[in-house]
Amino acid sequence: MEYIYAAMLLHKAGQKVEDAAVKKVLEAAGVKVDDNRVKALVAALDGVDIEEAISKAAVAAPAAAPAAAPAAAPAAEEKKEEKKDDGAAAAGLGALFG
Repeated sequence: MEYIYAAMLLHKAGQKVEDAAVKKVLEAAGVKVDDNRVKALVAALDGVDIEEAISKAAVAAPAAAPAAAPAAAPAAEEKKEEKKDDGAAAAGLGALFG
């Protein structure tokens, strides 16, 4: 992922996405650079309109958000159940010391 981030950073800064530039960004971030991965990234991005790719990804991302919403509901139910169990445990302790 850091290789892609390096390419995006270079693009955003108006720099050309080249092997040496990607390698410098990664090294500056303290990443152990794999030259083969750098070359593969640069080759894969050759001829790609990065701005267009980013805009397409930004449009596709919100579509995934509604799917995550129903997962939040069971978590709230679990919290309610935990509170009920805590009350029963507290009542039991009160009977011991009571």
